[in-house]
Amino acid sequence: MSDDTTRPEPDALLTEVRKENRGRLKIFLGAAPGVGKTYAMLQAAHERRKEGTDVLAAVVETHGRQETEALLRGLVILPRKRIGYRGRVFTEMDLDALLQRRPTLALMDELAHTNVQGSRHIKRWQDVEEILDAGIDVYTTLNIQHLESLNDIVERIAKVRVRETLPDKVLEMADEIELVDLPPDALIQRLSEGKVYVPEQARRAVHHFFSRGNLTALRELAMRTAAERVDTEMLAYMRAHAVPGPWPTRDRLMVCLDDGAGGQALVRTARRMAERARIPWIAVHVETQADDRLDEDARTRLDDTLRLAQRLGAEVVTLQGGPLVARDLIAYARSRNVTRILVGRERRGAWQRWFVRSVPQGLLRLGRDFEVTVVGTEARATAPRPLRTQEETSRRRTLLGLLWATAAVGAAGAVARVVELFLPLPNLSLVFLTAVLLIAVRFGLWPALYAVGLSLAVYNYFFTAPYLTFSVYHQADILTLMFFVLVAVITGNLAGRVRAQLDAIRQTARRNANLYEFSRKVAAAASLDDVLWAAVHHVSSTLTARSLVLLPPQPRAPDLTIAAGYPPEDRMSDTDWAAADWAWKNERPAGWGTDTLPAAGYLFMPLRTGRGVIGLLGVAFDRPGKALSPEQQRLLGAVADQSAVAIERAQLAGDIEEARLLSETENLRSALLSSISHDLRTPLVSIIGSATTLSEVGERVSPEDRRELVGTVLEEANRLNRFVQNLLDMTRLGYGAMQPRRDWTDLHDVVGRAVQRLRDVLEPFRVSVDIAPETPLLWADPVLMEQVLVNVLDNAAKYSPANGLIVVEAGPRDGALELRVEDDGPGIPPDERELVFDMFYRVKARDSRTAGTGLGLSICRGLIEAHGGTIAAEEGRGQRGAAIVLRLPLVAPPALDAADVEPDPVAAQQPGDEGQ
Repeated sequence: MSDDTTRPEPDALLTEVRKENRGRLKIFLGAAPGVGKTYAMLQAAHERRKEGTDVLAAVVETHGRQETEALLRGLVILPRKRIGYRGRVFTEMDLDALLQRRPTLALMDELAHTNVQGSRHIKRWQDVEEILDAGIDVYTTLNIQHLESLNDIVERIAKVRVRETLPDKVLEMADEIELVDLPPDALIQRLSEGKVYVPEQARRAVHHFFSRGNLTALRELAMRTAAERVDTEMLAYMRAHAVPGPWPTRDRLMVCLDDGAGGQALVRTARRMAERARIPWIAVHVETQADDRLDEDARTRLDDTLRLAQRLGAEVVTLQGGPLVARDLIAYARSRNVTRILVGRERRGAWQRWFVRSVPQGLLRLGRDFEVTVVGTEARATAPRPLRTQEETSRRRTLLGLLWATAAVGAAGAVARVVELFLPLPNLSLVFLTAVLLIAVRFGLWPALYAVGLSLAVYNYFFTAPYLTFSVYHQADILTLMFFVLVAVITGNLAGRVRAQLDAIRQTARRNANLYEFSRKVAAAASLDDVLWAAVHHVSSTLTARSLVLLPPQPRAPDLTIAAGYPPEDRMSDTDWAAADWAWKNERPAGWGTDTLPAAGYLFMPLRTGRGVIGLLGVAFDRPGKALSPEQQRLLGAVADQSAVAIERAQLAGDIEEARLLSETENLRSALLSSISHDLRTPLVSIIGSATTLSEVGERVSPEDRRELVGTVLEEANRLNRFVQNLLDMTRLGYGAMQPRRDWTDLHDVVGRAVQRLRDVLEPFRVSVDIAPETPLLWADPVLMEQVLVNVLDNAAKYSPANGLIVVEAGPRDGALELRVEDDGPGIPPDERELVFDMFYRVKARDSRTAGTGLGLSICRGLIEAHGGTIAAEEGRGQRGAAIVLRLPLVAPPALDAADVEPDPVAAQQPGDEGQ
């Protein structure tokens, strides 16, 4: 962080710039209904109107209060928009009319209001956002109990659940908040006078929500919320105008944390101080280059301290700083308007106390404007410790660096000797300086410092007079050696820091690459099994461990099952199952490496999402004695979070598909029940009625009436038979059980039999059949083709008027047989011509007039497609009626011998009977 406090913060300036083209929002905030928010808003609006501002009362709720209605006079009122919903008419604000009029100031009461369904936005605060974006100022009112973050608190206080809430970000949008306050006794007096509710409602309200204790608590919540908002505005002003601060208008505590062992005690002390003073507090850690060299214990200790601070309610902040940690902390404290700073005392060695200034000393020297408290804690470790030699890799790297430093200095001495013989230079120390830089870049600081000392000895012994001694004769050589050591130490230190930073960047890049690779895998996974396999495989390969994912068989089920494992595993020990069960029920890590059932072979981590814990991720190592490093813990936590989100996404996709199938099944069931209850019941009623008449009246029925009743029974029975046949055919098509039995078929016979079967249905219409003479034989199933024609003609009869014309035309066209059936009815709308071939679909405008299951054309499509053809609905000729067009492929018949041409008299007399 920079110590330059004379420049405004860029983010604060950008926030100010974004507000330039937006309208300004002012919220009149109250603790409860009846405190006078609307009254205060109208008073402020009249003041603006006197200044010449164009004020529009978009929506103002007076609730019958006379003094409020009196203030509304003189203001332009926007007419309400009427919206019908569930048989009733409601009025809402007309957002389009407001935006078209574009007043300077709009008054909108009750910001948390929920709009009637059919409005553009669900909530009124969303209307306000659109109005502000249009550059219009808004005055609005809000009660404190409608804030989402305070909803549960209000419920505990008033024992009332507020249904209409809005997010806290709406309050953050406000450019100004005016607290409208009224003492509880005065508000209760207004209630009793009927100025808030009608008398009966007022009596109930006083005994429930509007009790004196509830109003006092709500009043404190409103005052605190307004104070926090004012504090936020003040901080924004300080940042935008580069005010150094602090302005002690409100206390704020900042606790400074490092990797010391007393960090958790320091956090608890800060928590107690903030709780007693009832002030917000911030936990801050400054990351420096020394953090890259922390050992595993120190990293774990620091992470635990920061997590504890977050659990106890602190705002946890990690800063990227330089060597002057105290200056960074003071700069951040000024930017956040902190008044108190809490820091722990450091235990330091004697040479550190003399030569290195501690962080508490720096805070005391620089923080004269702050209240700095230094707390002594037991067993505090020293400042960030470098990685000790207990790590095998570090020892090996250091020893290798020393060997390479020795070789590099020897090589530099040889090069300096050659240069001195053939190309005399005034100073050969630059050759050794190059070797120091190379060692620092490659192996870090300590091998570089060793190279500095060794270079100094070699250079003094071989290249300064008197030679081959460590004595120095010339004063210039003494100065050269001093500057060489100084420059070498500085450059070696800088190069070592660059090396450490490079290692940290590489480590971060590897971690990010790991997470990106895992994100790519789970994003490409199509099913839950693919997501689970990607998760366990990635964890296993990344951490060199065995991994499991445990999921409940059903959402929120009490038991777990092994959903995936790598290597594949379907068994666990009893101890592992006990750890998994505890982690699942308590939603906390358990098993190996934790304080709960550490004897288990697996470490179980909860997979958390917004819906809660959805499963467990288990990890087991072949060497269980080795604890996870902080880096591995962070990586495992990140993978667990990503796995949880991916699993939830896959489960949601499955839920959506299941809901879709359930919805389609329900629609199909409803359509089938509707069809059976109406379309199959109608012919049964006619049959039962006619049969009952014949049975009861008997011989008294005239022969003409008897024939008519019997004809009705036969007609309705045939109709019922067609309906049942359609249902059976649809079932056979759905299971693929209907296969065409092809034969060479004459289309004249097929059309004739279909018309004959529907002679009673087609009797009221004029039927015209026109089949081109050149129409060849069809390679098709004659029975199925007859069924197709029966369904198409029956459909045409349903929608044709009495004495209407039904035309059947057929002939070859473009290498296929085209069969066209036109009716004289109202036609099919263009957007429904494809839908009529769906099951149980009928043109909506005609459902009330026609009978049928809605399966006929759907069956036709299935049968025609089984023959390799197509069926479509088109507009009839003359732009009236509908035409169902069938196209079937034509196949050339095989060549016949002369003997085969002789007609078969039986076949000629009974064409197609074999297929019947």
